[in-house]
Parts: sequence; structure tokens; C-alpha cells
Amino acid sequence: MNLHDTMLALEQGAFDRTLKTLYACEDCKPFRLRFLNAVKAFREEFKADDSTEIALFSAPGRTELGGNHTDHQGGHVLAASVNADIIAVAAKRDTLEINLKSEGMEMDSIDLTNLAPHQEELNTSAALLRGIAAKFTELGWPVTGFDAYTTSDILKGSGLSSSAAFEVLTGTICSAFFADSQVDPVQIAQIGQYAENEYFGKPCGLMDQMACAVGSVIAIDFRSQNPEITRVEVDLQKAGYALCIIDVGADHADLTPAYAAIPTEMKNIAKMFSKEKLSEITREEFMSHFAGLRRTCGDRAVLRALHYFDDDERVIRQVQALQDGDFESYLKEVRASGLSSFRYLQNVSVYDNPEKQETAVTIALCEQILHGQGAVRIHGGGFAGTVQAYVPLDFAEEFKMQIDTFLGAERCHIFKIRSIGGIRLTAGQE
Repeated sequence: MNLHDTMLALEQGAFDRTLKTLYACEDCKPFRLRFLNAVKAFREEFKADDSTEIALFSAPGRTELGGNHTDHQGGHVLAASVNADIIAVAAKRDTLEINLKSEGMEMDSIDLTNLAPHQEELNTSAALLRGIAAKFTELGWPVTGFDAYTTSDILKGSGLSSSAAFEVLTGTICSAFFADSQVDPVQIAQIGQYAENEYFGKPCGLMDQMACAVGSVIAIDFRSQNPEITRVEVDLQKAGYALCIIDVGADHADLTPAYAAIPTEMKNIAKMFSKEKLSEITREEFMSHFAGLRRTCGDRAVLRALHYFDDDERVIRQVQALQDGDFESYLKEVRASGLSSFRYLQNVSVYDNPEKQETAVTIALCEQILHGQGAVRIHGGGFAGTVQAYVPLDFAEEFKMQIDTFLGAERCHIFKIRSIGGIRLTAGQE
């Protein structure tokens, strides 16, 4: 559809059915306006005219619901996509170049004649673009290039995985333009992980990309090379709870060693059994060598391994509770996961500066406000970032007001679960 017709279709509500699904909303006007503004920005940025053929795309952020730091050990994870996303207006080109402009950022321009990793692009979005294009080309879908304008409402550093959403968005664009939309969500997620590992320079797991690409609530079993995915039906509204993500306001600087130590210490335990991951050993094997593991790997590594075994089993119980419609049992497991993360995994505070424990204080504040209702836990990687809370629906606005009063304006965000992952929007789409 050309630029003129796309804008007209947006204005006339032809995309409303999709927008209602993506954003769990009744009033589509704000979301129509967001896409219209993105189209206008694309037109200005790339000097496009009304006849330029364009397409609209969206990829959601994700929230981890269960399995804190279990994915990189080949364990079980429960995750969901949320109604915050990165959107793109894009146009295909055949000049072997990607030009991508993110709102408020400098343009990324990628020369596709050289698809090898570029050292100077490490830790940049340009590296992700090049890596995804390289993998699509390697798989038999040569990427000839595109122009895109993107804008995001995914909170930075929130544990909602803006980088994975960006990868899924790029993969969805490449699938639509160069593979006739035949690349399935799991493969798009794997391509994104490849780009992040091999081009961006971050040895991430696959959970974030999978949740963003597949959408809805999914249980993932990472024991095999091809993760097993199970969709899980969850209706938070029916259960009577709102899902809140609270920005703790902590500085992420210099936390890489703290994050990296978690998988390293878990893997050190596995190596004592000549294995690569904790999923390759049993709890019984671990406990039978408990004393020796303390001496060799240290107490923190042992505690973190205990967390893995507990949280891995906990995800299975969470899934069963949701499938049984037993939300209170599900919340019980959420609370237990949060306590285990605090005591055993130890990814709430780094303790280098005991006067600065924003995440721990935020958890304590949430518990004080909730008075035993709902559940609270660390969200995502930990140490800084965000806390996750389940709040009774009739108390959600009051909870948000109190959190924002204590911590600062717009610290508490209420999200809904999104049922669709990465997508190309079309008018009249179901």
C-alpha cells in the first residue's frame, strides 16, 4: 500500500481491529495517531512521496513471569509479550543498504555488500541490523535493503527487552520484504539471538527474543536446541489483577560483572559434573556433592544453583496453576520465586554500596503498600531496572499513585498481556 493510501486507511479506521488486539484497547485514536505520526516522520526523513510503497510493523516488549535466570542453564521459563512496542514504517529498496532512523537517534546506515561483523559496531543497533541481514542471506533470503523509521514506548532498562523487540521488528521486516513472510516466529527469534551473540557482542539466551516474537503467554523449555513452546491461556482481568512494572531508579552503570557472574557461577557448578549447564544434572546429583561444591565453587555459586533447581521446578507449577485456573496458587509461586531470587540467586542488590539499594527498597515498599495482597518479585536480570507486582484491579490506580508519590512520577507502569508477537499490519486484518 502506498504512503497516501496507508494514511487514509489509518484515518478511516481500517487498521482498528488490529490495533485493538495489539494494545488491548477500546479507543484506537491514540494508536492511530502514533502510526500516522510515524508515517509523516518517515516521509520527511526519507523524502518519500504519496506513491512510495510502505508497510507498517510492530514488535512487543516482554515480561518474565517465571524462571529468573533459568534460561541460560537450559531450564524452564514463563514469559509474555506486553502492550508496549516498537513500531516501524518501512519501504523496501534494492540498493544493498539499510537506513534505519529511530526517533531521537542518529540514522543507522548499513552497507550490505559486506555482511561480516564490524568491530566498530559492537554494542550498537547497527550491529544487530547487519547480523540479522547476514543470517537471512545465509539462510537463502538475500536482503537487498530497506528504509525504516521507528519509534518505541518500551521503557529503557526496564527488563521489557527493548533490544529483543528491535531484533524481532527487524526480522519481521526482513521476512515480509525478502521471504514472503514465510519465516516463523521461532526462527525470527533465533536470528535475533544470533545477531546479538555474534555481531552485537552479548552472549544472551533466547527467552527475550522468543517472547517478543511469539507473543501471548508462553512456557519455554530450553533443554533442547529447538526450545519447546507451550502457549498458556491467561486472563489477568478475569483473575482480578493488574500487572505492574516499577522502575526502581537505579543506575545500570558498571553492573556487567554482577550480571555475568550469575551464569558463570552456575556453569562452574555444572562443570564439576563435566556438564555445560545445570539442566544436565539432577538436584540429587547436586546435593550428593554439596560439601565439595562449597569448597570448590564457593557458597554463592551453590546458593545460585539451588535457586536454579527451585525456580526451574516452580515454572512447571506456575504453568499448571494457570492451566487449572488457580491464580492464587500461581501468585504463591511468584512470591516464592521473588524470595528465592533475593536469598539464593542474590540479584537484588550488589552490596558494594549498602546505602544504595533501590531495588530492595522498591520491593519492600510494594509489600508495605499491598499488605499481603497480590505478589512482588524482582523482574528480569536484577540488580537495577525494575520490580514486578501483581495488584488487585480495584487497587491498581491507588497503588500506582502511592508508588509514584514515594519514588517519583511515572515510576509505576500498568501493562496488559499482548496476544500477538512481531507483526506486519495490514488493513482489515483479523
